[in-house]
Amino acid sequence: MGGGDKIKSIAIIGAGSAGVVTAAALKAENYFDIIQVFERREKPGGTWIYDADPQPPLPVHPGSLPTEIDPKLSIPESLPRALPPSQQERYSKTPVYNSLTTNVPEIAMSFSDERFAYGPFVPHHIPRQYIESYSSKHKIDSHLVLNTTVEDVSILPSSLKGGPERWKLTLRKYDSARHIDIWWEECFDAVILANGHYSVPYVPHVDGLQAFIERYPGRVVHSKYYRTPLVYSSQKILIIGNSASGHDLSLDLLSTADLPIYISKRSKARWEGSEPPPGIVWKPIVKEYRLDGRIIFVDGTYLDDVDAIIYCTGYKASYPFWNDKINGRPLYDYDAGKLIKGYWHTFFQDFKTLAIVGMPRVLSFRSWEYQAIALARLFSGRNHFPLPQKEEQEKWERERQEITEREGRKFHDIQWDTGETKQWLDGLFQLAGLGTLVGDGRIPPVLSKELVWALEHIKKYPEPDDADTDDDEKVIATAPSGDTDQNGQDWVLVSRKRKDLLAFI
Repeated sequence: MGGGDKIKSIAIIGAGSAGVVTAAALKAENYFDIIQVFERREKPGGTWIYDADPQPPLPVHPGSLPTEIDPKLSIPESLPRALPPSQQERYSKTPVYNSLTTNVPEIAMSFSDERFAYGPFVPHHIPRQYIESYSSKHKIDSHLVLNTTVEDVSILPSSLKGGPERWKLTLRKYDSARHIDIWWEECFDAVILANGHYSVPYVPHVDGLQAFIERYPGRVVHSKYYRTPLVYSSQKILIIGNSASGHDLSLDLLSTADLPIYISKRSKARWEGSEPPPGIVWKPIVKEYRLDGRIIFVDGTYLDDVDAIIYCTGYKASYPFWNDKINGRPLYDYDAGKLIKGYWHTFFQDFKTLAIVGMPRVLSFRSWEYQAIALARLFSGRNHFPLPQKEEQEKWERERQEITEREGRKFHDIQWDTGETKQWLDGLFQLAGLGTLVGDGRIPPVLSKELVWALEHIKKYPEPDDADTDDDEKVIATAPSGDTDQNGQDWVLVSRKRKDLLAFI
């Protein structure tokens, strides 16, 4: 790597909040020769870029994973090349709807050296403007390579023989003037993934859903393509899911839809009381869709003549650029819902020059800043503490998988209420340490009392007075795919810990 084993050139994939702060942290080290940020959109902003028209509506694929619906493009045999533009859907449009606002107080969401224009919960154009101006403030505009998609990331063959790791990126840039795709390759000492995971929508498999979709085209959609309630004027609506997007859309639709709005939910959100708000009816999980239009729930109740079903069931991380064959393994385990051979949600056990920023669901922007500074210090060789040995990293992954499975939560969800978030950020803080005496390198921010107070007291979704305060709550969960419980039922009642403060993110 340029200069022995030193890392001198770094590629960042994605110019959203994670990519921009990572580039700023790397640049502040005054150490690296090349920092390139590859962004497939026309400007920085990531998931906060607003696409007013998300059309055409894409087909819903119940139960399908990104490996099936967001596959790798075919790479030209010889590069560089100029070819007709690819027509394959890449899920590049964002899920931002008209009324969307942030749901984390701005002091906890913005980077430590720059606050949002106003707060605490700002409209969606503020984060987008913030990311764009932040890239200019830190003079990383010249490092941005826009309208460029990373189509392949492969470790170079020489690296597999025990030498220093280097990476080859295959890139595709759409030339709007000539209406062609330009393909080429570049090599780097290190790669940081910052491409987010709110691109490829996920709709779970439900009995009869695929046939229902074919029978009633356009009736079933994912919330990614929702923009305004005007489209659903006087319609009978069923929303699947009651997380932040399901909650927001149900309130948005109250002004236009045929009331009540039905929400199918698996468990109780922390902002919900014992009864639904006016104009909304809660329903349990959908058990079956029938070709006559009837929707049957697990409690035996049903709905007829529903005009629109909006799935607010989230997204799956997608890495179509990752070359499984050359790199020796997949990057992500969809069954376990986690990165493979990861450590501290940031590093990789088997690739020392590969990292990721922005995976956990915690304080978003502020958390990415801790990750970015730790990586900048590690890759410049100025880290205060070394990463633990591979055996310790493997132990961390194994133990975390065991505890998250036991508690019924996602591997990369980091809890605030238990102190887990502070522990995670402190680990990154300790790894990074200080910059140089002459001022090279950013210093990890403090988790100030003001920030902690705002996070714990300023809430977009206030908890009602009659909220359940028990340590445990009952939730309906599915049996493993293809299995049933001992009574032959597809659904079993289990208990899990009450939702964490950051569960709404």
